[in-house]
Amino acid sequence: MNKINIQYYKTKYAHFILGSFENKLCLLDFKYRKMRTTVDNRLKKGFDAKFVEQDDDILQETRKQIDEYFDMQRKEFDIPIITTGTNFQKSVWDALMKVPYGTTSTYLQLAKNIDNEKAVRAVASANGANSIGLIIPCHRIIGSNGELIGYGGGLALKKKLLKLEQNLFVG
Repeated sequence: MNKINIQYYKTKYAHFILGSFENKLCLLDFKYRKMRTTVDNRLKKGFDAKFVEQDDDILQETRKQIDEYFDMQRKEFDIPIITTGTNFQKSVWDALMKVPYGTTSTYLQLAKNIDNEKAVRAVASANGANSIGLIIPCHRIIGSNGELIGYGGGLALKKKLLKLEQNLFVG
């Protein structure tokens, strides 16, 4: 059976679980979230793999880049990633990757971006199923009324991440 190397990583912002599969990052998520089991099971099934607590080069580089992001030294991540999910979920995650650092978008705009304006709820669901937070920036999606809604890491953290990014460091 294949394996997904995992590591737990605690920062001043959150406690993460990181995972790599075949030298690509497949998991950068919150250790404590309601959908933890659902996300983990999707990854295990999608990659036909089991979790093994083991470090590797991808996970080390991910920790380094997370620290740089939180220290306002990095706006974009350059770690190879791999996702598993439906074609629809992947289209939403690809659209999320196009939401620039320091900006926000809405679930409705994301639905329009994938040419499926009526799929707002499905877009929100796919957003919530994202297993590679920060890199696939689901925290940048807000309600059409400007309210902060839904986030696997909690709304307080979503607010902190948006505030961090809106400081728009130069570099």
